[in-house]
Amino acid sequence: MAMFDLKTISKAAIPQSLERVERYRLLNEPTVAESICLDILKVDADNQQALVMLILALTDQFVENPALNVARLLEYVPKIESEYERTYYSGIVYERQGKARLKREYPGAGFDAYELLREAMHWFEKAEPIRPEANEDAVIRWNNCARLIESNGLTARPQDETHLSSE
Repeated sequence: MAMFDLKTISKAAIPQSLERVERYRLLNEPTVAESICLDILKVDADNQQALVMLILALTDQFVENPALNVARLLEYVPKIESEYERTYYSGIVYERQGKARLKREYPGAGFDAYELLREAMHWFEKAEPIRPEANEDAVIRWNNCARLIESNGLTARPQDETHLSSE
C-alpha cells in the first residue's frame, strides 16, 4: 500500500537525470541513484543506460543492505538488449555480491564469497568471446575475481562427508 503518488519526470529530463545518477553513485548515495533510475524507467522502460545504472546502483548497496539479493537484480538483466552486456552485468552482480560477503563477518562468509566470485568468473568467461572489439572489461573483471580469491585465501566450501547408513 503506497502512501504517496510518485511524481513523473519528463522525457526531456532523462539525459540530465542520467548525469545525476552518475553523480549520486560517485557521492556514495546509491539509493538516490536507484530512485532516479526508477523514475527514468517509469517514462522510458527500455532505457538501456538507466537499466545498467540501476543494476550498478543496486549492487552498490550490497554491503549496507544484506537483504538485497542477487535474484532481485538479475530480474533487470534480461531487459538489457545486448547479449554481451547481459552476460557481463550478470557477472558484475555476482562479483559485487561476493565482495560484499568478504566485508561481512559471519560463519561461512568466505565460502559464500568464493562461490559468488567463481560464478562471476563463469559469466565473465561467457562474455569474453562475444565482447566488442578492444573491450577487455570481462578479462579485467575475471582477473580481479581471481586475485580476490587468491589474496583472501578463499576456497570452496568443504563437502560434508557424513553419510547416513541405510540399514
